[in-house]
Amino acid sequence: MNTNPRQTQLLDLVQAQGSASIEYLAETFSVTLQTVRRDVQRLAEAGLLSRFHGGVRLPSSTTENIAYRQRQALSLDGKNRIAKAVAASVPHGCSLLMNIGTTMEAVARELRQHRGLRVITNNLNVALIMSDNPDCEVIVTGGVVRGVDRGIVGEATVEFIRQFKVDIGLIGISGIEGDGTMRDFDYREVKVAKTIIEHSREVWLAADSTKFNRPAMVELAHLSHIDRLFTDSPPPTSFANLLEQSGVECTVADERSSSPATLSLVS
Repeated sequence: MNTNPRQTQLLDLVQAQGSASIEYLAETFSVTLQTVRRDVQRLAEAGLLSRFHGGVRLPSSTTENIAYRQRQALSLDGKNRIAKAVAASVPHGCSLLMNIGTTMEAVARELRQHRGLRVITNNLNVALIMSDNPDCEVIVTGGVVRGVDRGIVGEATVEFIRQFKVDIGLIGISGIEGDGTMRDFDYREVKVAKTIIEHSREVWLAADSTKFNRPAMVELAHLSHIDRLFTDSPPPTSFANLLEQSGVECTVADERSSSPATLSLVS
């Protein structure tokens, strides 16, 4: 397609950041929200961008995740707000299972001041971060280490986790589809996450707003299998309805509020 200079700059910005909100784009280019939406719609119709509720991101593949270094920078502010909200809800002296992902790594950084934690993880980055806390016992699973993100996967990982029953299972996800199905890209990683769900008394999902309506190949679970969702902006209406029907408590760490808000979704 032939893009005007503003659309070209908009595309460059999203490619550099991985995603951006409509409001942020309007402020950056000093135009109205309606103008940005028209630009985004045109770029999306050309397959250059993918829209999600309240923003835009690079087109997604159902078979391959975004590169780890890019995921570290993607929605960074939102992930940090989510991490603070999760840490504020985790009690001292509890046991946790934490899986792979950059959001889990942000959570780990926020847990470094907690006392008496016992953390079991298949994420070497999480283990390294949490080991800075002298009042935390860190247990690393066995298995095959993925060089791209230092995640540990495989049957040995699954068997190791089956030994435990923890207070809270903290999981991240690559995408949540419109029917509430949670999906990821690596079937080995999904098997580990499923085992975490099965061996946790409560399951907490940490997912930024770019994960809603994002496709991925491998089915992990349904939203009804989790107890709490932590996200960085109010979910789209259809997801809010799904969360309410599933009895999931949703905590929104919105940048416009000074403290996380828990939506009244549980009937």
